[in-house]
Amino acid sequence: MTEHTQSGLPSHMPTLRVMPMPADANVHGDVFGGWIMSQVDIAGAIPAARRANGRVATIAVNSFLFKQPVFVGDLLSFYAEVVKVGNTSITVSVEVYAERNRLQASTVKVTEATLTYVATGNDRKPRQIPPLDDIAKVG
Repeated sequence: MTEHTQSGLPSHMPTLRVMPMPADANVHGDVFGGWIMSQVDIAGAIPAARRANGRVATIAVNSFLFKQPVFVGDLLSFYAEVVKVGNTSITVSVEVYAERNRLQASTVKVTEATLTYVATGNDRKPRQIPPLDDIAKVG
């Protein structure tokens, strides 16, 4: 489980940081949920690919909760961590925080999700995830 600081943010570095632009929002300035989902998928794939030591593909969005709206100009931080490893699959938890009103530095949790990825070979078929000690030898 993710450890959090006193400010409520996860204690580790964000996996991805991005600022939505006007093209990512509707006419009212609310960022499209689909845009946020794609960024969550990218953020989740980063630790999954590291753990799989190679290519991964998204096979399931297990849960996805929009807790607060996201606006153009919010600075989004995506915190992703592996929560389960199977024979060929990796489950990742992603939490998204928006930094708003940069003068007051208000930060709110806007989204949380859990996704499952499958490790694949060059043939795009599932492959075994290497043991952690094998990955450490490569890195």
